[in-house]
Amino acid sequence: MRFQMNRRRLTGAAVLIAAGCGGFLAAAHSALPKERVIKITTKRFEYNPSVITLKKGEPVTLEFEALDIVMGFKLPDFGVRTDVIPGKKTRLHLVPMKTGTFVFLCDIFCGAGHEDMNGKLVVVE
Repeated sequence: MRFQMNRRRLTGAAVLIAAGCGGFLAAAHSALPKERVIKITTKRFEYNPSVITLKKGEPVTLEFEALDIVMGFKLPDFGVRTDVIPGKKTRLHLVPMKTGTFVFLCDIFCGAGHEDMNGKLVVVE
């Protein structure tokens, strides 16, 4: 009987600890910045928008939609790239941790104006 009573107390304490941790996790989760979604369309030789401004440390999702042919998106300074396929939403998650102006570009040959298909990512404090 004594063992069962201690076991009940231990179980009750475990429930209280777990509930307290859950509250902490919920508070920590709500303290995280909300991820912003930036919609970007591509078509031959252009990104729209071609200049994107973000805050350092702000989590974002770049959501791409190709209007005509398969394109690429490469942001070399952040080591990220993706294919952008017509008829499919392509999402790329990014948390910029450095400030400055960074060039992004199409890395899939898309025709005679391919070399000019680029844009700028501006990251501010």
